[in-house]
Amino acid sequence: MIERLVLGTGAVAIAFALIHIYGYRIRFLHVTPRSYWLSLSGGISVAYVFVHILPELNEAQHTMELSVPLLTFVEHHIYLLALAGMVGFYGLERLAKQSRRQNIAEGDKDITDPGVFWIHIASFTLYNLVIGYLLNYRESTSAHELVLYAGAIGTHLLVNDHGLYEHHKSLYRHWGRWLLAAAIIVGWVLANYITIPDVAVAGIFALLAGSIILNVLKEELPEERDSNYWMLALGAIIYALMLLAL
Repeated sequence: MIERLVLGTGAVAIAFALIHIYGYRIRFLHVTPRSYWLSLSGGISVAYVFVHILPELNEAQHTMELSVPLLTFVEHHIYLLALAGMVGFYGLERLAKQSRRQNIAEGDKDITDPGVFWIHIASFTLYNLVIGYLLNYRESTSAHELVLYAGAIGTHLLVNDHGLYEHHKSLYRHWGRWLLAAAIIVGWVLANYITIPDVAVAGIFALLAGSIILNVLKEELPEERDSNYWMLALGAIIYALMLLAL
């Protein structure tokens, strides 16, 4: 059973890496009005956040309370970590947008400065490292649940890939996508050799959950995206029903 789980999560890690390597080449995603497929992917990610991630945050809160009783004086501290993850990635998004606006105002290309790119990509490299690491910390070992998880996170990574390419253009194509793909694989490999305490896993998951929530919302809510509401709603409804059917 364990060997099959490792093989399954390894295959998912490779699939996630391939999304970063080749995702930017899907030309029909880079259009306005927003591609139907990106809105559908956004709906799937939103469903995963509300049906799966938020309940898991509650379980992570319980794990942290049992493991670190001294932290009980701060109620809902796991949610504070999720908030920190969301706020942190919101700051990175603002930094990238401000850099692009400044370059446009100065008559340069619609692209971030190299320094901003490296800050942004370093943060998402850690983000992907965590996703890869947590692949082997899933409670369920069933194949169909792993497939649903892979579908949700895979579409989320595709949306992330679209946003990063939009910000960084050639820098992302030449450097960023390879670093993000490698981070997924490295995270998965580390999980097979390094075990960290459950309380640390809970904290890391909370930070990741907050950042996922922000990355979903920032790609779908801005008016200039001209997202397709019905495709987003369709993706959310179908995927929520699939998750609830488990």
